[in-house]
Formats: sequence, C-alpha cells, structure tokens
Amino acid sequence: FKDWYIKKFHTLLLKIVRDVSYEFRNIEYIIVKDERRKAAKEVKNTRGLMELPLNEFYINKSDNLNPRYTFDTFVVGSFNNLAYSAAQAALERPGIVYNPLFIYGDTGRGKTHLIQAIGNQFKKQYPGRKVFYLTSEKFVVDYTDSVQAGNANRFKDKYRHYDLLIMDDVHFISKKEMSGEELFHLFNALHDNNKQIVFSSDRPPVAIPDIAERLKGRLASGMTVDIGEPDNESRMAIVKKKAASHGVILSDEVVEYVAATMKGSIRELEGMVNSIVCHAQVKGVAPDIAEVRQSLRSFTRPQKNISVKNVVDKVAEFYGIDEESIYEKTRRREVVRPRQVIMYILREDFSISYPTIGAKLGGRDHTTVIHSCEKIKREVIVDSDLSKEIQNIRTLLV
Repeated sequence: FKDWYIKKFHTLLLKIVRDVSYEFRNIEYIIVKDERRKAAKEVKNTRGLMELPLNEFYINKSDNLNPRYTFDTFVVGSFNNLAYSAAQAALERPGIVYNPLFIYGDTGRGKTHLIQAIGNQFKKQYPGRKVFYLTSEKFVVDYTDSVQAGNANRFKDKYRHYDLLIMDDVHFISKKEMSGEELFHLFNALHDNNKQIVFSSDRPPVAIPDIAERLKGRLASGMTVDIGEPDNESRMAIVKKKAASHGVILSDEVVEYVAATMKGSIRELEGMVNSIVCHAQVKGVAPDIAEVRQSLRSFTRPQKNISVKNVVDKVAEFYGIDEESIYEKTRRREVVRPRQVIMYILREDFSISYPTIGAKLGGRDHTTVIHSCEKIKREVIVDSDLSKEIQNIRTLLV
C-alpha cells in the first residue's frame, strides 16, 4: 500500500507542502494499521480534487472554447493588427472571405486568444450555427483511437457538421501521415460546403515539415498572417488592460517598468501582471515600484550558459525525485511530468532543438519531445499550480 500511495500521490503532496514553504525537502511516509481507513478516505478526497470538472478551467463543454478569450480582452497593436483585421473580415463573411484563415507566430504571442475570440464572436453573430475548437494533437489522438477501435468511418463525420472549425497548433500534424490524410479530406469537406476553417501554428504552412504537399497547399490557400513581437507601447497596453480587467489600476511607473523589463512572451507578461493583481487583492492596494521590482525576480529567465544536466538536477530536486530516473524509459507519473517540464524549459528558455533535447534525455525521439512541450505549453495556461512550479524552477536556474 505504501508503494502504491507514494507512486500515486507523492508528487501532488510534495507540491502542496512546497506551496506553503519551499523549505520542505521531502516527505517520509509511515503506515499505521489503525489509520488505514482514514487514509483511504483522504486518498479518495484527494482524487476528487485532482479530477476537476471542465468548468473549473472556464472551458465550454459544447464547443471547447474558453469564454474569457474575447476580442474585448484582446489588445490590438502594430504587431498583431493584420491578424486581428483578418479575423474580423473572416467573421463578416465566414466561409467566403479568408478561408482558411491561417495565423502563425512564436509561442506566447496571443494566437490561441485570437482564434478562440473568433469562435466566441462567431457564436454571438451567428446564433444557432455550430463552432468547435481543438488542437491538432487532439485530432491525431481521436483519429488514432477511432482506427484502433474500428470506428474510422464514424470519425470522418465527427467534425464535418461544424460551421466553424478552429484547429490550434496544426504543426503538430507533422510526420502524422494518416492523420494528415484525414485532415486533408476534412478540409475539403468543410471548404466545399463554405464552412469556415481557422488554423494556428508556430510557423507558416510552407515551413511545416513532413506533411503532404497537397495538405500544405490547402493550409496556405486562404489568408496567412503572422503575429509578430509586441513593441513597448503594445506591451504597456497589455499590462494596463490585464490589470484593469481584475479591477487593479497600476501607476504609469509600474506599467512602464513591467513592459520594459518583461521581454519574453505575452503569456509571461500576463503572468507577471497576475502576480501584481494577486498582491493588490491580498493587501488591498496596488504594489509600488519597489515591490514590483522585487516580484519581478521570480520571473527572470534562467542564465543561458546553464547545462542540460543543471536543469535536470534542479527539476529533479524540486520534485523530490532521483535525477537518474529522468533518463530512464519509465512512464511512472511522478517522473513523466518533471521530464516534460524539463523538455519545456530547455525548449522555451534555451531554444535547444527537439532532437538535441531528446538525445540528451535518454535518447528519446524528437516527436516525443514536441508532444511534451506542446502539452506543458497548453496546460500552463489553465493550471496555475503548474505555472507557479515552472516559475519557481526558473528562479533556481537564475
């Protein structure tokens, strides 16, 4: 029982106590016979906490859209104005103008916000019409599962009845030959019936490797626009709007400092604003510039000269696991998540190539690394605990 309990809940419990104080290094377990019934009840309660319903993450079950992603909360600047205008044009005549609409840009530029805002606005403008949002990874998984279950024909009809289909991170379809073939036929079915299709990616269609040329041609057949890097004025607008949406008014000095200092992705910039908002809600007053400078230390990017081993060691230490287990082929839950976090940090913070990351972490295939990075990238948006963990790890690497 002890081994099972540690395997299932050690990582979760360690995370909880470290939220109280990072001084907790590890947890030792003692099983007492008379306490087993009580322990079992606590395990059941813990599992209930882990299995949160979709509404806890603000996801609409019917269309998979996050209602918080709207045009009202989207900051428009010179870096994304073309993409924003194209989105508005597509909404005016869906299925006719800019079909497909393909939006690309680096991680954390606001692509997911924009394409989901299209979906939420579509529901308002065209009540009764159907919209659905999914990632290409979800598409691949669904297709693979349907083939294995002998339900491939049923899958073909699954997404064809939508008036607007939004697919995020379509570059994940790379090297998925059969899934790519199915996406090609789905595209044709929707497009031939004037159904609007929206894609996002971290690169333009022509740069997506290892997909069929005819699929690549379909992806590029409509309007392709990129979201660039926000300038300082846009970053200031993002800081102001994000804070104001929570009822917090920041001084110009704080806004300028945060915008000038946080040079990473928009997601990181918003993460810093969330920290400031939390401070304001706890103390009842917006933080001054000195307090913001102190808070900003935890958002500092790691040093670029840190080795892969340094990252592995720090992450293993943080999660309380043996660093050697990171390199092993084990699929134990308490090891898989830290390994995925390592891959994410190596990619996001150090720009190490997927094949190199895979080779350094036990000779794993680069597609496994891509999957892990994309998974953490999505989850960190909705999982505040995971976001906090990664920020804490980054402070250890500074």
